[in-house]
Amino acid sequence: MQTLLVFQQNGSGKHKIEGIRRFCGPGIELNIVNIDSELPPILDDTSAYLPETIEADLVLDYLVHRDLSEDLSIMCDKLKIPVIAPGRKIISGSALCPPICCALADHEGLGEYGRRFGTPRMDVDVEAGRIKEIRVSRGAPCGATWLAADKVRDLPLEEALTRFGLEVQFFCSANPAGWDPLWGKSPVHLAADIHSGVLKGCLKKSKSRV
Repeated sequence: MQTLLVFQQNGSGKHKIEGIRRFCGPGIELNIVNIDSELPPILDDTSAYLPETIEADLVLDYLVHRDLSEDLSIMCDKLKIPVIAPGRKIISGSALCPPICCALADHEGLGEYGRRFGTPRMDVDVEAGRIKEIRVSRGAPCGATWLAADKVRDLPLEEALTRFGLEVQFFCSANPAGWDPLWGKSPVHLAADIHSGVLKGCLKKSKSRV
């Protein structure tokens, strides 16, 4: 059993927490730290908001305040606990900061969470030019991968390729206004592109087996 500790501010991780609970399976114990206080722009001392120590196998940082994230990363680094902070640019400690949750690559030490959540992995069954079934083994913690997969079942292949990305955007909990100059896309559009690319690759493999 992997113990997962999630930090959030004012419900900032709500949709991802719900998705993890729904799609994690029995191998993860999920605990939440809520920080709901109004905070000043700069925190010289975060000790009033962060725990004195952390007992967990993995930490997810969905915090909003940069000073909290920086100090949390330093604390976890000292304790040898991996931290995933999607969409953040943390320079302290050794937090993993993918641009969005579903861009998390495979990393050693992430346990059951890393096996279940991150860049999507799936198998696709095709029958008579239509999507018969998509079996998701790894996907976005918000649940968008699984939910979008259900929406494209029985669709023609070309329509499914377009529709899959659109459905992911609908279910994605990332901020659509958060334009990333590095990627040239909003997080929601990046999520759609990642999922569409994975589905396209699966369909190519399916054709090669025919």
